[in-house]
Amino acid sequence: MCGVIGLDLKDVSESDIDSIRSLFHETQIRGRHATGVSFLKFGKITTLKEALPADEFLSLYDPLDWVDENGNISAIAHCRYSTSDLRYNQPIADSSVSIVHNGVISQELPERWEELYGINCETANDSELLFHKPDLESWGNSSISALLLNSDGIKYLKNGKRPLWIGKANTNGVVYSSTRDILKRSSFTFSSIYRVECGFGDDLQP
Repeated sequence: MCGVIGLDLKDVSESDIDSIRSLFHETQIRGRHATGVSFLKFGKITTLKEALPADEFLSLYDPLDWVDENGNISAIAHCRYSTSDLRYNQPIADSSVSIVHNGVISQELPERWEELYGINCETANDSELLFHKPDLESWGNSSISALLLNSDGIKYLKNGKRPLWIGKANTNGVVYSSTRDILKRSSFTFSSIYRVECGFGDDLQP
């Protein structure tokens, strides 16, 4: 029941930074075993993750540092509830692509993934399968609520088995969250909040 976060904000203010902290604080209810973030800056994705709850994570890493050269933030984050171990936390990322995922891709043993799916993974986190093949058709029996970050920004990937919500942060962007309640409890002010429909894409609502 992990929590995912997406931040696509323009002209980021000090108030926005405080609201980001609030959003992480509220999201940690869905997982306190580990926290991570990937953000886009100077055309490169930087990923930070620690086996810590979100409040402690943000005592180490300042969201102000995620603001890019244009004064914007394009970032995705993950609060993990672990059912196994803490060796392979999210985001799953390299310097050009990052993904955060709530759900289950495969319950097969990691030793069989290459045989079954034709994917050679570096970790034993099944979300890495989605990282290498980010489409719904390949994972028809899986549960997926995911956000993908690359140089074009944030895209969502979702089927009907896990929740994902968007809040319109007035005129300066959107915030993604696993639940409506988390958005409402954060200190962001939203002009609208709505459920993300199943599919792959970006925010298409007016």
